[in-house]
Amino acid sequence: MRKSFDGLLRLAEEHLEQNVLAGGLFVFVNRRRDRVKLLYWNDDGLAIWYKRLEAGTFEIPAVSPEVARVTLSATELAKLLGGIELSSVRHRKRFQLSR
Repeated sequence: MRKSFDGLLRLAEEHLEQNVLAGGLFVFVNRRRDRVKLLYWNDDGLAIWYKRLEAGTFEIPAVSPEVARVTLSATELAKLLGGIELSSVRHRKRFQLSR
């Protein structure tokens, strides 16, 4: 978790093949899963939000090793940051507009 603005920007652009300046929120978690950084473009510059847990870990979604990125909804991100176990949560049925 030593990377700052330029290092995280480079990771997002090279490894995730995403343009940070186009919008979106990029979440980076360390190996021990007790620290998380969020990188985003805020109209006039890059911003980083950082959280370190004193106890416990963040639960990240289970993915296969060849997957480079995972897309989270705002609700899933709030659950991750709030310490809610993603695997034990049941979602209630909601209406979705088919496109």
